[in-house]
Amino acid sequence: MDTITHIALGACVGEVIADKQLGKKAILIGAFANSIPDFDFVSSFWLDVDNALLAHRGLTHSFLFGIVISGLLAFLFQRWFGIRSGMTYKKWFFFFIIEIFLHLFIDAFNAYGIGWFEPFNHYRVSFNTIFVADPFYSVWLGIAFVMLLVIKRDHAKRLFWAEFGLGISTLYFMYCIVNKIKTDTDIRTMLRQEHISYNKYFTTPTPLNNWLWCVTAGNDSGFYIGYYSVFDREKKIDLQFFHKNDSLLDPIRKFEDVQHLLRFSKGFYTVEKSADTLVFNDLRFEQMTGWYDPNAKFVFHYYLQRPNANKLVVQRGRFANWNLKTLRSLIKRIKGN
Repeated sequence: MDTITHIALGACVGEVIADKQLGKKAILIGAFANSIPDFDFVSSFWLDVDNALLAHRGLTHSFLFGIVISGLLAFLFQRWFGIRSGMTYKKWFFFFIIEIFLHLFIDAFNAYGIGWFEPFNHYRVSFNTIFVADPFYSVWLGIAFVMLLVIKRDHAKRLFWAEFGLGISTLYFMYCIVNKIKTDTDIRTMLRQEHISYNKYFTTPTPLNNWLWCVTAGNDSGFYIGYYSVFDREKKIDLQFFHKNDSLLDPIRKFEDVQHLLRFSKGFYTVEKSADTLVFNDLRFEQMTGWYDPNAKFVFHYYLQRPNANKLVVQRGRFANWNLKTLRSLIKRIKGN
């Protein structure tokens, strides 16, 4: 999830766990603790883009890191606050392990993928269930965080606001899982009816909502991509086929950046020629306003012969081509066909 969501989530959890012992410090330490795995962003300052892609949500998002850093922080904070705070080493360890593992859990439901098993296994876990920045999940946590900052330590409603933020966001998260299951069930049925064979498949929510889903299904020759709303009345999906063009990589397949991109994309990619370079598209990040323009370019596009042009490769196309017209088209498409 985005940084602000992790801060608000960590603050609410900190309030529930340690308000009686730490007071308002609990929400600040909780916000810090829940954000720790994302400190890997500093690697982008010295790593090439392709290496940074694998470093982010890699080792610092592993179970091993979570356990080790929780033990270390518990030791440091127990020494810092002392026994008078009422927080023993075990309580501090419980505090940090809950915060960090909650971060690892929620991030696994985004499309990017997360290295739970690093450094022993490089497999990236991604359940593709909730968009990385979903306001319908985050707003309740944000409201609760603000209230916890504003109201006094001894206010009777502090626990209420923490539970309010955690409760409603959790209900929405469960609703997202239901939408995911319904979408996958409907799409697989439609693909069978259209006699479309595939060996690779995923669905992922479009930006800022959990009702309109991007559908990708294909094989070694290419991928069918379309958009489906949970409110669609007609159980039929318009699909656009994109050739994989994998053979274009043959002369450069052994290059390090290409190997990193292949590993990062988990096989969901296409290659195309563009002027003086080959472009590697990672399909897991969808198209730029693809519900509006079926032939739109992909959010994640990496210029293989122009590595210096790949800064912010994951984000640069996220909201490209957005305007009032495309926003209206998103809302209209969410409402169903």
